[in-house]
Amino acid sequence: MAMLTKGTWVVVADSERAMVLENVRDTRAPVLRQVHRFDAAQVLNAANPVTPVFDQGRDQRTPVAPPDRVRIAAEAMAGDIVDYLEAEATKGKFDKLVLAAPPQVLGAMRDSMDGALRARIGAELPKTLTGHPLPKIGELVAEALDKV
Repeated sequence: MAMLTKGTWVVVADSERAMVLENVRDTRAPVLRQVHRFDAAQVLNAANPVTPVFDQGRDQRTPVAPPDRVRIAAEAMAGDIVDYLEAEATKGKFDKLVLAAPPQVLGAMRDSMDGALRARIGAELPKTLTGHPLPKIGELVAEALDKV
């Protein structure tokens, strides 16, 4: 059974935002504090400025379908989250990690991780918890881990 022990880091993400949280209390009464926050709009705008794309064929300038900005934002944010976690793990900031995100975001994070960071994952929860306040997130994560 996985548990939300003191010092465990919890990543709560969706395709638009993410928070890295730390449990600062014991397993029975988890209290999460925010360590870091990510916003996909900021990540996307920095990585992919908007420019129109045209197909230059046959004397016409035909617009090409725009890129899937939501998917690009989610992948860019997942990469930034993993980069941050790898740097913090190297510094010894955490030993155990719980990921809570929709399946596509979990997959994007997992694809970006190296083996050392993957080894720190205690549980993956395919849930969207970003809309809840921190106390509720702690409660929901602890409940989900009791069932794992």
